[in-house]
Amino acid sequence: MPSDTASDPRWPQIVARDPGADGHFWYSVITTGVYCRPSCPSRTARPENVRLHDSPEAARATGARACRRCDPDAAGPAHKHRNLIAAACRLIDSSPHPLTLAHLARHFSLSPGHFQRIFKAATGLSPRTYGQARKAARLRDALRTSPTVTEAIHAAGYGSSSRFYEKSAAIVGMAPATARSGAAGETIRFAVGPCTLGLVLVALSRSGVVAILLGDDAPALIADLCGHFPRATVRPAEQGDAAHIADIVHFIDAPSASAAALPLDIRGTVFQHRVWQALRQIPPGTTSTYTDIAHAIGAPDAARAVARACAGNRLAVAIPCHRVIRRDGTLSGYRWGVARKRTLLEREGR
Repeated sequence: MPSDTASDPRWPQIVARDPGADGHFWYSVITTGVYCRPSCPSRTARPENVRLHDSPEAARATGARACRRCDPDAAGPAHKHRNLIAAACRLIDSSPHPLTLAHLARHFSLSPGHFQRIFKAATGLSPRTYGQARKAARLRDALRTSPTVTEAIHAAGYGSSSRFYEKSAAIVGMAPATARSGAAGETIRFAVGPCTLGLVLVALSRSGVVAILLGDDAPALIADLCGHFPRATVRPAEQGDAAHIADIVHFIDAPSASAAALPLDIRGTVFQHRVWQALRQIPPGTTSTYTDIAHAIGAPDAARAVARACAGNRLAVAIPCHRVIRRDGTLSGYRWGVARKRTLLEREGR
């Protein structure tokens, strides 16, 4: 049991008194006979004296009593904040008009500054940016179903067409008419070739490299690309694309080189862009954790959302999600397989 506790990935959360772990597990200390929440401010016990539990009931079944300092049976601040922020997100989603920070804070009986801090900690975005992102998501849905672009713009809550068109590319990732037609009219050029990690598919749009996919089966890689651009014209790369493709294959085989020179066409949500930008700041030969990235983007409670953003990355190696590992130092999942992740880290001198 001592070695089990010390090696358990939850133990570092107890040592760090991580409030984000509250409500996920509890621990008891056999020398004091009490059980606590992970964020308990009490002096950290020796791991051989600690037992981990999935519920307060399981902790009490050992004969332990509730700690008076951390009150493990009560809902912790992080849990209360999660419920509040979930309600705030539902309120923003259901409102036909943008809600101001003052309005939201007043609705939940909080000061604007405090509401902004806990909202950003939970979602990684300010309330205003979250509202803009949700409106953009509604627009992308409306573009696929509305008869015209103008109707989709108004249905999503954009009052002025002219103001929308000034920022349309940033909002939907491509021209509105292209998005409305499911990327119809857009041409994506691709090539599949061997690399030291198996096969690599490189896809290019007019703006740059839009996908770098790794795998072992060429048809599966092409199907993945076509699924992301269902109505685009997907065709083999042209002779003029050879230099870009060769650079990418070289970059995959020597990932310690800089990706700054690669012309990338990065498409994703506001939150994904923030995560991916943080990933590009991790130097070759070093690693970071999902929690580290969450802190780096100002969203300390968003480690799981960071992991989902990493999983949504379609630009292998160029956006180095392979450099993100678990807090206990072990390798986590990787879109293109943990074996490839391990190989990339070894090449970079981890």
